Amino acid sequence: MILRETNISKLANQEFDVLILGAGINGAVAAASLSRKGAKVALIDKGDFAGHTSSNSSNLAWGGIKYLENHEYFLVNKLCKSRNHLMRSYPSTVREIRFLTTLQKGFRFPAWFVYAGTVLYWLMGRFFTQRPNFLSSNEIKALEPAIDVSNAQGGFEYSDAFLHDNDARFVYNFIRSSMDNGAIVANYVSGEDSEFKNGAWTTKAKDQETGSTFTIKSKAIINACGPMVDKYNSTVEQTTEHNHLFSKGVHLIVDKLTKVDKVLAFFASDGRLFFVIPMGQKTCIGTTDNQVENPITDVTEDDRDFILNNANALLDLDKPLTRDDIISERWGVRPLAIKGGKGKADWVQLSRKHAIDVNKEQKYISIFGGKLTDCINVGEEVAQIAQDVGIELKQAESIWYGESAASIKREFEYRAKLIDLDSMTPSYSSEKLTTRLWRRYDIHALQILDEIQRDPTQAEQLMENAEYIRAELHYAARREMITRLEDFLRRRSKIEMVLRKKDIVSTAGIDEACDILFGDKAAQKKQEYIDNIQ
Repeated sequence: MILRETNISKLANQEFDVLILGAGINGAVAAASLSRKGAKVALIDKGDFAGHTSSNSSNLAWGGIKYLENHEYFLVNKLCKSRNHLMRSYPSTVREIRFLTTLQKGFRFPAWFVYAGTVLYWLMGRFFTQRPNFLSSNEIKALEPAIDVSNAQGGFEYSDAFLHDNDARFVYNFIRSSMDNGAIVANYVSGEDSEFKNGAWTTKAKDQETGSTFTIKSKAIINACGPMVDKYNSTVEQTTEHNHLFSKGVHLIVDKLTKVDKVLAFFASDGRLFFVIPMGQKTCIGTTDNQVENPITDVTEDDRDFILNNANALLDLDKPLTRDDIISERWGVRPLAIKGGKGKADWVQLSRKHAIDVNKEQKYISIFGGKLTDCINVGEEVAQIAQDVGIELKQAESIWYGESAASIKREFEYRAKLIDLDSMTPSYSSEKLTTRLWRRYDIHALQILDEIQRDPTQAEQLMENAEYIRAELHYAARREMITRLEDFLRRRSKIEMVLRKKDIVSTAGIDEACDILFGDKAAQKKQEYIDNIQ
């Protein structure tokens, strides 16, 4: 909380090269790129970091295999290159995962034809992943007994990538990187309006926690508000070539359904992709794909029924899934960029490619669409555009993404070995603490080692069934701007995804977690969380 208050004071009292509105994946990579390249950056979001679309994805970084059907070969080629780049840059976080795809009899294409598409996809991916394999129905059943193959014509395996932790954690790590390079960031601060005058912008901002208002001065503005880009552009009277259509995606989390840790891929009853995604000891199923007018949406009973009905139809389960099996839900809208008249495109055919519109005279930049896979390209393009509109980047050639150097990782592993860190790994976990802490915190994991070396109890699991140790909570309290309990449970971690909220508030360790995160406001913050449980 102290970090946030300090940053809000700096936002009000300094002048910036760039103010970025919105801290989803687009805003996060823009901040990371520009700050590392030498710009003075401010970043605000009216909610928490990665609070909407960027924390409700399928946790996949994929090359867009489904776009082959629409013959968008250049897009698939670009996304495959981006996926490979992410996997090289973040080997601890973005990892290859096998997709086990089953095609039902009567599908619009024969299985061999779709398999040929996976071979083309592998070729376009520069053979970076394991090769695809064609599978008979019996071979599919042998690999994964949970799949119902009674109406299957066969299928195949191919590879893409996934985020080992969660999407919001991945986004936050870009924000953390921007702070390391001097960016001033704050969550729960909204941009109410912006005025361009005398060659610079003045933005009226509001602290959503206190209700106080202040102004932020900047040479340029980047509108990275995700689904709300159009709304803010309307507020500040910016005309753009692109705008958004919205597709709602919903996922449900249930207890683990599968034997193998592979993504099971099907085509749902409406003909669109349907996934069964491993999430540790849980399974994520979905997604829906429905056009909506309002970017602020919710899960409906129809959404739940669609997902549960398709899961029950496609899987061979001991007993059908019901609403009582739902542990948690993920939902958000995919902002789909279209060029030209609003609502005139065929939204089903739209891809997740991004677009960036620029008002060069006023140094105003709007980012539309996009996805996690393509995030490094977005950061690079934004930096080039910032230079084009007159923002000086003194370290323009600096690399702003990727894990720390191998020498730093070796230093971390050496120090971890000195204190025998892996022997402190909780018994429930199959992953060593050394591996997990490096993946989540990179160079900052050294600070967590300092805590554990000072006090070995800091390596103890804090909450039952949650893979977080006490030292991680102390680090989050100092460095991760945890403003509300949900920020930690839902976005810095995935605890809220694998435990029911009513179980979280009664689990051993939750009160100590609140004490660490919020100090004398612990009881208040816990009660606020309880009051919002539906």
